Amino acid sequence: MPGVVVITAEDVGRLVQDACGRVGVLRDVIRDYEDPAVMPSERRPRRTAFLAPENGGREWTAPPDTLTRL
Repeated sequence: MPGVVVITAEDVGRLVQDACGRVGVLRDVIRDYEDPAVMPSERRPRRTAFLAPENGGREWTAPPDTLTRL
């Protein structure tokens, strides 16, 4: 799709905004991340982005296709 910006591991270190409006530094993008908080029988590999607040704080995850570069 023309004009769509895809967030990838090449964007690590850049500021991005998630769908909730939170801004953070992209720490990593894992192509086949399985959330350990989900029961093993329910886990499915998913592309997952890891973000952290610019000045420190708790890391969070988001689907990379919901992120916007700033």
